[in-house]
Amino acid sequence: MDFYEAIDRRRTIRDFQPAVLEEETVERILSAGLKAPTNDHMRDWHFMVVDDQAVVRTLLERIPKQITENDMNALLRDWNLNDGCQQNCYRDAVPKQYRMLADASLVVIPLLKQKTDIMHPDNLSQLNGFASIWCCIENIFLAATAERYACTLRIPLGNEAEWARKVLQFPQEYFMPCFIGIGKPSEQAKKIEQKQIDVKERIHRNIW
Repeated sequence: MDFYEAIDRRRTIRDFQPAVLEEETVERILSAGLKAPTNDHMRDWHFMVVDDQAVVRTLLERIPKQITENDMNALLRDWNLNDGCQQNCYRDAVPKQYRMLADASLVVIPLLKQKTDIMHPDNLSQLNGFASIWCCIENIFLAATAERYACTLRIPLGNEAEWARKVLQFPQEYFMPCFIGIGKPSEQAKKIEQKQIDVKERIHRNIW
């Protein structure tokens, strides 16, 4: 697949069909992640790949399986999500947070060795490692797209990250930025309308 086609086709998918990812495909996708730019040139990233359904169910145990309409409306209000397109995206995404990962072919937990407190950095430079792994994650999304698969993503809330550490037993010095589900999109996968941005309106040359 052409690079720009992969960019154009990449979508966060939350509806998957049963499919098995071959080990070689998983390795190509994660290898693309390891080719991302990194702050210290060491690429001290690891990936927990979880495809045992019993382990997946345990891993996702702390993620809510449903949300009421009242709670959904309260979330939109509390997060000041006033744009109609944005609201539609959240209305589709929030109720699927558990199922989208449970139905994926596998769940990947990217890990980075974080030397400072991400939530209380002394300066922006202390977030370089955290920023780098998101470059890695974007490469994973694009590589999965090129392989005709799709990804979904959840940022851990509450104690989900510590629960994941307990279930998967990864070392204390490694930090988990997100859950990634990878799988084959369902033929009925919902495609929510996205904001269309004209790049010319976002380019400022030399001065704003």
